Amino acid sequence: MKETVNHFFYQYFCTQFLNLKMKRIKEYKKLFKIDGTINLKELKTTYRSLVKEYHPDKFLDEDKKLEAEEISTKIIDGYHFLVSIAPETKEANLDAYKKTITEFQVADWRHKSMLLEVTFTDGNTYEYFGVNKILFGKFINAKSVNNFGKR
Repeated sequence: MKETVNHFFYQYFCTQFLNLKMKRIKEYKKLFKIDGTINLKELKTTYRSLVKEYHPDKFLDEDKKLEAEEISTKIIDGYHFLVSIAPETKEANLDAYKKTITEFQVADWRHKSMLLEVTFTDGNTYEYFGVNKILFGKFINAKSVNNFGKR
């Protein structure tokens, strides 16, 4: 019975995690006007034009300046997120990532909002987006943080 309940919760949390990630992907793709697969060259061009358009220093009105700061932060976060999930980025980093998570220990971690940043003993740091407090709790309370990270 306990195994069934744990499996249910695992499935539930995985589904919630994927829903949050998909929502974030859709939101950022809409911001950058991306349909389909992410092209890094096009993303960079769009990013630069959006940053110029919403740069806070362009606005004299304090309210508009604050709004531009919020939008700029969202643009920067969105850019880094989309670059990190782009097929080109994943493919280029996959071998190094697999080596790090299988051969090295977790040295440090930091959780803020929905972002988990994990540093390994080889010096590499990886960001995991969409990590809520419950999933983070499972991470830090796991029998072995290193094994949890390999899932």
